[in-house]
Amino acid sequence: MLRDAVVVVFVFLFAGCSSVPITGRSQLSLVSDSEMMTMSYQEYDKFIKENKLSTDKVSVEMVRRVGGRIEKAVGTFFAEKGMSDQLKGYKWEFNLVESKEVNAWCMPGGKVVVYSGILPITKDETGLAVVMGHEIAHAVARHGQERMSQQMLAQLGAVALDAALAQKSDETRTLWMSAYGVGAQVGALLPYSRKHESEADELGLYFMALAGYDPNQAPVFWERMAQGGGGQPPEFLSTHPGHDTRISDLRRLIPEAMKYYRPQK
Repeated sequence: MLRDAVVVVFVFLFAGCSSVPITGRSQLSLVSDSEMMTMSYQEYDKFIKENKLSTDKVSVEMVRRVGGRIEKAVGTFFAEKGMSDQLKGYKWEFNLVESKEVNAWCMPGGKVVVYSGILPITKDETGLAVVMGHEIAHAVARHGQERMSQQMLAQLGAVALDAALAQKSDETRTLWMSAYGVGAQVGALLPYSRKHESEADELGLYFMALAGYDPNQAPVFWERMAQGGGGQPPEFLSTHPGHDTRISDLRRLIPEAMKYYRPQK
């Protein structure tokens, strides 16, 4: 009986594996793309209704301008790799919300939110492009889907997965929100692995470069984030890898990123 159970779990996990777009790394994926899109749009609409959108026209326009350029860059990047189908169903949207929280996130389907609290650190469009490129990279690489799947398997169990999704239980919604960093009030943010961060840093660097933003500014931005205003680092970095390692890795990747750099005229 134990042997049968092991076989069932093995088959379940094997069936729930997919590959990260571009890098090809194998990842656990227990929720289909269509289910993720449906949940994404529902949770995003709910978040927008429950939070105050910024009325700062200049900043809002900047967020949408940067987002639009990176959206186009992502489409170009995936098309050049012959993987445009991976973006099927995306309905991009970019919003700025009023919050002191230093944060930003991107849900499956291209729903992006930037918190006004991060703007003093981004400082300009290029700094904002570093953040948005990084968060969009997490989404198109399905990192949130992967860590949500891992937590669902650990907390809810394989048998309970379908029921949890169908019933939209509190546990499932909490896992969803924490997987995508949507508000600290729902619980601890599920940490991305170092592999996730490395993938998002690399892809984000390529996306911002292709969008016309100088990738040399990415390490400069992360240096500002690491300083965090002189005290504790921002909550945005609480689950991220060491600053020095990240900055060093970004500098190493810049020569490759410059191959994608297309300055805006």
